[in-house]
Amino acid sequence: MSLITSTSPHASVKNNTGAFMRQVIYATLPGLAVLTWQFGWGTVINVLWAVVVALICEGLFLKARGRNVAFYLKDYSAVLTAVLLGLALPPTAPWWLTLVGVGFAIIVAKQLYGGLGMNPFNPAMVGYVLLLISFPVAMTQWIAPGEAPGFVQSLQLFAGQLPVDGLSGATPLDTFRTWAGNETELASHGILHGDLAGQGWEWVNLAFLLGGLYLISRKIITWHIPAGFLAGLAAPALIAWLIDPVRFADPLFHLLSGGAMLGAFFIATDPVSAATSRMGRLVYALLIGVLIWVIRSFGGYPDAVAFSVLLLNLSAPFIDYYTQPRTYGHSKPNRGTAGGGKS
Repeated sequence: MSLITSTSPHASVKNNTGAFMRQVIYATLPGLAVLTWQFGWGTVINVLWAVVVALICEGLFLKARGRNVAFYLKDYSAVLTAVLLGLALPPTAPWWLTLVGVGFAIIVAKQLYGGLGMNPFNPAMVGYVLLLISFPVAMTQWIAPGEAPGFVQSLQLFAGQLPVDGLSGATPLDTFRTWAGNETELASHGILHGDLAGQGWEWVNLAFLLGGLYLISRKIITWHIPAGFLAGLAAPALIAWLIDPVRFADPLFHLLSGGAMLGAFFIATDPVSAATSRMGRLVYALLIGVLIWVIRSFGGYPDAVAFSVLLLNLSAPFIDYYTQPRTYGHSKPNRGTAGGGKS
């Protein structure tokens, strides 16, 4: 028997950035399927159109920068950004809304910072916030679950040929924020604390939960950020609900409404813009969850995943600095100096 010798490294890694990105995209499919079931084909159309726009914008900008277009498109980061933004948009969104949001996410929030790995903010959430602030009416028009239009009607909505007003309605989060404290009015909209999220949104969130658990099982993400995110959202919701159950929604309502599970498993876990140390991930995610609850309960927007993630993206380097583990054999660095050394 011959002995084969070779120099290090001896471990071979089959996974690459593209493989990880594809796994995340696959994990969104249960959520996409339930969104389509509850709200019609608009979400599928948005996602497909968003992917086309993202690839074109990424390719053109890479070409302008003199980069290898085919090489960089194979990392699937642009596709994932498009999928996440497409999932977050209302199924009634017209083509131009998706074009503006995805174009801004890819060109401004990603490529102008240097491309993948250089962006300080989650590109999909930057695009979403731009659209929410600039076009609040279009971004808050959701079809009532169970009354989803057919494929042809969805195409007409996408093309802007069909009015949205007759099909759209308020989401449970928006309804609760508007009528908080009026239990009779909430009951008339089918929202009771015992109804969980109400109006089909619980199924959407459970589907994204399933996809998130798949990512953890495949070690694409760790449990720290999802657990911290959901705990940070549920803990203040539970305390407030126990104090005033009419004014404040219960924890299950918050966990199974809006973009809670999508945010916990797919958005806050972005490895580029999130905190990196183990303790830092928990602190980062806990603060996102708490901030979501604060904005949902007292702010002007019914959901707050995008705002909360972007604010904590900005704080991630600060959190990492104060939560980095001590290197074995070294004394704990003095945080009072700029370089972390002893004064």
